[in-house]
Amino acid sequence: MPVISPIPSGILAEVDINQFKSHKELAKYGGLAWTEHQSGKFTANRTRLIRSGNRYLKYYLIEAANSVRVHDPVFAEYYAKKKAEPKEFAEKRALALTARKLVRLVFYLLKTNRLYEPEGVTRQRA
Repeated sequence: MPVISPIPSGILAEVDINQFKSHKELAKYGGLAWTEHQSGKFTANRTRLIRSGNRYLKYYLIEAANSVRVHDPVFAEYYAKKKAEPKEFAEKRALALTARKLVRLVFYLLKTNRLYEPEGVTRQRA
């Protein structure tokens, strides 16, 4: 018997999709936005994730991104591309960016009330 992950139900429990107008708002609510340090024409290159937001949703999204990058080739390719970029904290940064990509997908699926169908996979109808 397959083990069902509590992550999707955790995301659904933390999100009322009607509160959000865009995936950016949902990402910020989930703590997947970066701080901005600037003054005049200077903009800092090194920033961190915001500390505000729903910490449970952030946990669920990061865990879901880690799981989906293993099982979905599109997310795996995106993660590998971001991890290969020459930045500090490459793995954590790549995982956070993959979670941000997942937020866009989750927002779209919840707003349109659709199921996720990965590319190249045909689903059998019963």
